[in-house]
Amino acid sequence: MATKKGSSVADKFNEAKARIEKLAKRPSNDQLLGLYALYKQATEGDVSGSRPGMLDLKGRAKHDAWAGRKGISKDDAMKKYAALVEKLEAELG
Repeated sequence: MATKKGSSVADKFNEAKARIEKLAKRPSNDQLLGLYALYKQATEGDVSGSRPGMLDLKGRAKHDAWAGRKGISKDDAMKKYAALVEKLEAELG
């Protein structure tokens, strides 16, 4: 589903956020980490706090994925998130 022309970056981001939950198939763990990292960068900015310990594998992966987006502006993260959702919709339905 294409977004309307003239929509703000935030509008496109919010539309993508709503559409991601309606995919026919579940994204892979790597795809989910990518979505998570871009979402956090778009909504909170650069990663904060310390990296979770070695026993918290999921928390550590999420932290590392978000840290990998450090320096990306909130608007750019929103654009990349919306683009990733469109790619996943094409792949997963």
